[in-house]
Amino acid sequence: QVQLVESGGGLVQAGGSLRLSCAASGLTFSNYDMAWFRQAPGKEREFVARITWGGALKYYADSVKGRFTISRDGAKNTAYLQMDSLKPEDTAVYYCAARYMAYGSYDYWGQGTQVTVSS
Repeated sequence: QVQLVESGGGLVQAGGSLRLSCAASGLTFSNYDMAWFRQAPGKEREFVARITWGGALKYYADSVKGRFTISRDGAKNTAYLQMDSLKPEDTAVYYCAARYMAYGSYDYWGQGTQVTVSS
């Protein structure tokens, strides 16, 4: 059974930092692209960042470029999202997702972790 479990969310002031973690189990981690999405109240879920299965390539939404960094640790089967210079508009539930070798839609999703940035 595949599980993606996010952690690290919380309340932070504008300008602060948080690091989200996504622990994966039940899959061959090295074969999966890992991504982060977010959904703010009343809005559609949106892409935040992606790291390819080999870790060589990273992609970011324009809104977070230069402030967020995605990474992965194969030894721990964990993906991370380092979020710096946080803004109130970053407030959302953050979800991690896994996709087999960049093919098609995302196969697995976590339950989400709340990030709230106060002004």
